[in-house]
Amino acid sequence: MEQVAVFRIGDENFGIRIDRVVEILKSQKIYSLPELPEFLSGVINVRGEVIPLLDLRLRFGIHTPAKKGRMITVRCEGGKIGILVDEIDEIISLNPEDITAPPSIFRGLKTEYLIGLGKKGDRIIILLNLDKLLTSQEKIILKESAELIGEKDAGAGKTA
Repeated sequence: MEQVAVFRIGDENFGIRIDRVVEILKSQKIYSLPELPEFLSGVINVRGEVIPLLDLRLRFGIHTPAKKGRMITVRCEGGKIGILVDEIDEIISLNPEDITAPPSIFRGLKTEYLIGLGKKGDRIIILLNLDKLLTSQEKIILKESAELIGEKDAGAGKTA
């Protein structure tokens, strides 16, 4: 049995394993950074920790208007990232037989982004592979940008 945090982006249900979730946040100030890929909104500061913020709506090409807007911080290979979503739905349990491999393309999403599809009642939940949401190059850009913001914040706190 696997515990999954389910959230919505547009009309779609997405899920990530609960053991990867660090915390769920209300909207925060987003620090924009130059030259980031379009789907990276910038970084957020969570209790002094600079965390890159990924807008899944832009990453997956979802064009319906955003509704509320929440952030989920999650553990990824090499650290944490924030994910911008419309709303948090619930935590559910999925049995192994409830999870199927995704087709080669599912609703325009590349299969590398997916672990599988979860079925709960009449709902289909797109289970995300967090470690594949960013390419190696994108991870390097984010790490460098987050370090730069961290240095600016540290410098701003000093007095002359």
